Amino acid sequence: MSKAKGYAALAAKAPLTPYYFERRAPNKDDVVIKIAYCGICHSDIHQARDEWGGAIFPMVPGHEIVGEVVAKGDTVTKFNIGDRVGVGCFVDSCTHSAERDVDLEQYREGLVLTYNSLERDGKTPTMGGYSDHIVVKEGYVLSIPDNLPLDAAAPLLCAGITLYSPLRHWQAGPGKKVAIVGLGGLGHMGVKIGHAMGAEITVLSQSLSKKEDGLRLGADHYYATQDPATFEKLKNTFDLIVCTVAAEIDWGAYLSLLKIDGSMVLVGIPENKVPLAAGALIHGRRSLAGSGIGSIKETQEMLDFCGEHDIVSDIEMIGVQQINHAYERVVKSDVRYRFVIDMASLENA
Repeated sequence: MSKAKGYAALAAKAPLTPYYFERRAPNKDDVVIKIAYCGICHSDIHQARDEWGGAIFPMVPGHEIVGEVVAKGDTVTKFNIGDRVGVGCFVDSCTHSAERDVDLEQYREGLVLTYNSLERDGKTPTMGGYSDHIVVKEGYVLSIPDNLPLDAAAPLLCAGITLYSPLRHWQAGPGKKVAIVGLGGLGHMGVKIGHAMGAEITVLSQSLSKKEDGLRLGADHYYATQDPATFEKLKNTFDLIVCTVAAEIDWGAYLSLLKIDGSMVLVGIPENKVPLAAGALIHGRRSLAGSGIGSIKETQEMLDFCGEHDIVSDIEMIGVQQINHAYERVVKSDVRYRFVIDMASLENA
């Protein structure tokens, strides 16, 4: 066992505070990572405040983790001391499923999340990346391309893969018209990645306040959804819409923007149910789907793709002491576009 220091929520809606806890001693197939940076995802806030239910406290959030290998088990072959690595949203998964060869472990039972979950023993809570180090099985550790700065690469481990996966699966690329709904921590990654894939990218945002940013990031077009004329003008336009917002919006109105056989994919989770009339799907043979993060194999593919195209997140760096203030700003959408915690600041916490 090793003593770890981090920041934890001790109860639902409680401010995060310094917290000491034990990490397991590395097994023969484990990698020990000194955490350099950890991104703040909106889901960290939902879980720390128990807004989705089932939260385990004390909770050390964080699943956009990057750092350096400082120790490894005897059987580890993929990584060496000093390697730049990352850890995303899960740290273990079912290895006995008949579907294990399809690389979709994020959708199967037995998934062990990086935090707010239980280890495979069913008893030990997992603790995330708002901490100085983490111990993870080799198969769930990812390589960070050397040309990507570690701090700005951290959000790729959640925001990056959450957008890459649907864009790749629904074949965004040359000749495809793709809309990204919302230009936040997720949406801005969708613009960058979709643009690099060669698709024609349109941002659909509530207002035009971020239009200049959207075009700078790679969008070809930018429209305000608060303007009713937008929905009339763009009717039957898109092959694919990726919706990153977690608000209860009129899905039917957005489905009308799809071409025949077009798909709208949800990656944001609204707090309440959203009603949908069947006609929005039937008229145009349109599809409404969802997508959640990505497999380990796909996440590494995403990181390599981002390395090839020099894609990282636009970030605002903070010290660990600013976490609670950062949470309030995330809720108000007051960040462009992802907070990243410099974990070296833990030394002074």
